[in-house]
Amino acid sequence: MNVIPCSIKTLNGLYEISGVEVGQHLYWQIGGLQIHAQVLITSWVVIAILLGSVIVTIRNPQTIPTDGQNFFEYVLEFIRDLSKTQIGEEEYGPWIPFIGTMFLFIFVSNWSGALLPWKIIQLPHGELAAPTNDINTTVALALPTSVAYFYAGLTKKGLGYFEKYIKPTPILLPINILEDFTKPLVFDFFGNILADELVVVVLVSLVPLVVPIPVMFLGLFTSGIQALIFATLAAAYIGESMEGHH
Repeated sequence: MNVIPCSIKTLNGLYEISGVEVGQHLYWQIGGLQIHAQVLITSWVVIAILLGSVIVTIRNPQTIPTDGQNFFEYVLEFIRDLSKTQIGEEEYGPWIPFIGTMFLFIFVSNWSGALLPWKIIQLPHGELAAPTNDINTTVALALPTSVAYFYAGLTKKGLGYFEKYIKPTPILLPINILEDFTKPLVFDFFGNILADELVVVVLVSLVPLVVPIPVMFLGLFTSGIQALIFATLAAAYIGESMEGHH
């Protein structure tokens, strides 16, 4: 008889835990929605940096490329090679914009946390930081990647795509389904970025001169690696969905 009340108490407890937040945050009320303003502001800044740098650099492409044009051509070649390697020569072309957008947004977002002076901008609540140190950004990037995974498989194989869930034996059906729906969990990079920023803040407060500099350079390196890992995994999953399980 006490099972139902206990279950209700457990659910209420879990609901209360879900509302726990680390630090203070700035929210905007738009209609009936509560928008996390800090992440939105910094994301807009990153998007503006990407769009602005591209427009300024290649608005007038030259036959003999300038240094900026050379740089963007190198980045495009890098993303093209990554997509070709993970997805395959025949199918990679349409996915270059998606993989490139993910890689560049995450890369610039991560570096913005270390290079841009977010702290000097005062907010009523909380403070600005890299968009990728917030779990909302991780979810916002992981969900379209998962949708792209299923979309690629369905457009390539049609309903036959679902046959892979009963291979090599129908007994593995639950495990195969669970595998696909837990893949977004591997895109959990916000914890690494948040931890890196917290380490730098603590070291600057304790030893403000020499020690934080190597840690900041290490953070820049690991931030780039995080962006590369995300883009590589996204491309690999898309390639896998079109080829089937190996």
